[in-house]
Amino acid sequence: MASYRLGCDIGGTFTDFVLVDDSTGEIRINKCLTTPADPSEAVETGVRQLLESTQDFMPHLTEIIHGTTLVINAIIERKGAKTGLITTKGFKDVLELGRELRYDAYDIFAEYPEPLVPRPLRMEVDERVYSDGRVLKPLKEDEVREVLGALLDQGIQSLAVCLINSFENPVHELKIKEIVTREAPDLFLSISYDVLPQIREYERTSTTVANAYVKPITARYLKKLQDRLQGLGFKGRLFIMLSSGGITSVETAREFPVRIIESGPTAAVIAAQYYGKMFNLPDIFCFDMGGTTAKSCLIQKGQAGLVSTFEVGRVQRFKKGSGLPIQVPVVDLMEIGAGGGSIARISKMGLLQVGPESAGADPGPVCYGLGGTEPTVTDADLVLGYLDPNYFLGGAMKLDKPAAERAIEERVARPLGTSLIEAAFGIHDLINETMAAAAKTHIAEKGGNPNIVTIVAFGGAGPVHAYGLAKKIGAPRILVPPLAGVGSALGFFTAPMSFDLARSHKVSLEEADFSTIERIFQELQAEGAATLKSAREGEEVIFERSLDMRFVGQGAETNVPIDNRPFTEWKKEEIRQLFDEHYERLYGRTYPETPVEFVTFRLRARLPDRPFKLPKLEVGTASLEEAKKGQRPAFSLLKREFIPFSVYDRYKLFPGAEIEGPAIIEERESTIVVGEDAKARVDDYGFVWIEFRGD
Repeated sequence: MASYRLGCDIGGTFTDFVLVDDSTGEIRINKCLTTPADPSEAVETGVRQLLESTQDFMPHLTEIIHGTTLVINAIIERKGAKTGLITTKGFKDVLELGRELRYDAYDIFAEYPEPLVPRPLRMEVDERVYSDGRVLKPLKEDEVREVLGALLDQGIQSLAVCLINSFENPVHELKIKEIVTREAPDLFLSISYDVLPQIREYERTSTTVANAYVKPITARYLKKLQDRLQGLGFKGRLFIMLSSGGITSVETAREFPVRIIESGPTAAVIAAQYYGKMFNLPDIFCFDMGGTTAKSCLIQKGQAGLVSTFEVGRVQRFKKGSGLPIQVPVVDLMEIGAGGGSIARISKMGLLQVGPESAGADPGPVCYGLGGTEPTVTDADLVLGYLDPNYFLGGAMKLDKPAAERAIEERVARPLGTSLIEAAFGIHDLINETMAAAAKTHIAEKGGNPNIVTIVAFGGAGPVHAYGLAKKIGAPRILVPPLAGVGSALGFFTAPMSFDLARSHKVSLEEADFSTIERIFQELQAEGAATLKSAREGEEVIFERSLDMRFVGQGAETNVPIDNRPFTEWKKEEIRQLFDEHYERLYGRTYPETPVEFVTFRLRARLPDRPFKLPKLEVGTASLEEAKKGQRPAFSLLKREFIPFSVYDRYKLFPGAEIEGPAIIEERESTIVVGEDAKARVDDYGFVWIEFRGD
């Protein structure tokens, strides 16, 4: 009996769909333009298009797994709800004070992001809890009702509550939650003990406020999405991709929308991680270039790194510290450049600049013919011959090459006093150079070596630019998976059903009560099991524990994974040895004479992985000549001139097929460029392996 799952990823330019038949392994895909005003409209449009080609799947569709940029866009564009904040007396300005650090010490005009909650909507209550959890000043209920009334009078739609040291003792936050639920049941509410029961006041407040800010818009979107899907006849379960690389239920995403802030780009990393294990590749550089951004992640020893803090809405896009800190588990992604829709223009200095502004889906690049007037990376790739104007999205969307040429000529070539082709090459090469510089930095920071990594290319533009990127960083190999243009949507099927939890409790190793720590882990396990129960009942929950530890007096923690056995069975010497080994592996040495302390206890709760396998290619009698579509002139990055490139249909390639560069391999969602100093090989599953032949 047929059983289907659908992956749906909303990007800045396109919304991607991958439909998998679990009973046969057959995969069908679709792609349509994103509708920024209402992203659920593109989801409905894309599903309807799939229904036209596969009419029987809806009654047998058991799951839809969804990734969206809605949350991060709402914060960046400041389109969230009118939000209030209740905090401890003396702490209402923590959102502006931050950590009192300048992201650029020498820029006297440095700007900082405006807080999501303006000062008039921040209210204080005169309560106080010690750092060890003892109550110094009890909470006055009348005062809570007074400040709540004042905020409601100002028309807030959502409320954040963040009290000092509530991660050690949440009694006052829970009391406020009880009062708000009783007095204003329709008000969206986020308390820091639920959202982020961790140390560091600024990050905790910022994260709780961000959650409250996007909670109403996320709830409305998910409700509208569910209604649209039910209107199409969907009766299965809807799941949402988490920034940490897992997937969760709609109910959890609605309660903690800040957890899905990077849900789309994360899926490509999880897919690359899956392929790395599939082919035993120890070092992978995941490169996902879509229409709006290009993101990367270094995967070492089969695992993508997780970070606990990242920034949103930076005033200076590539300057750390210029954005709003969000402290939730996130796959360690790095934005390494712009996307296919990134706009090329002449800067104030008279130099060529590509990005960070993007044409997005509306109006899109000039060649889309949807009203765009400013040239983009996609326009340059078209002019250079890498894209076929009659085969974009498999021919469903014709590209206007003359319009792209006119835009580059008028906006770039003439102001620079150069030719059309030199201007187009400049756009293509500059974006490659920008991405290569960022990639080298990212790899070096993680202790990797660009000369041994395998670049795994995703996105509509990733396979076009992977060759140029590999040349610039010195990577020896490129891997382009099947359906690379919808790689994130496909990655949803390789992600575990999971949820990450954490709780801070600062205590030195010597003074720690291990039974208290075990109680914390048990509470986290109960919370994690309850969260996953709403996603899928009846399956065993797997728990993975880790510790955030540091030397006493140190400002940053080191995460140490531990076995999932009762903490009371551990000896203090064992924990110390684990910490020292981990610290020395990261930093080259450790300090055995310096005492250490626990800061935060972490737990990942997950369900067993669902089986997913890519189908093997059928071994036919096709020849390479049958897969060849012909030749067309395209720009050589080595010779800096147009040369003939052989063009192949990826769908007609067979296991063992070998293609000598220069070549272009086309599929509906993306195009692979193979330079003249490289060759491509197709394996049993349809992966295209590109290797350089040497000088």
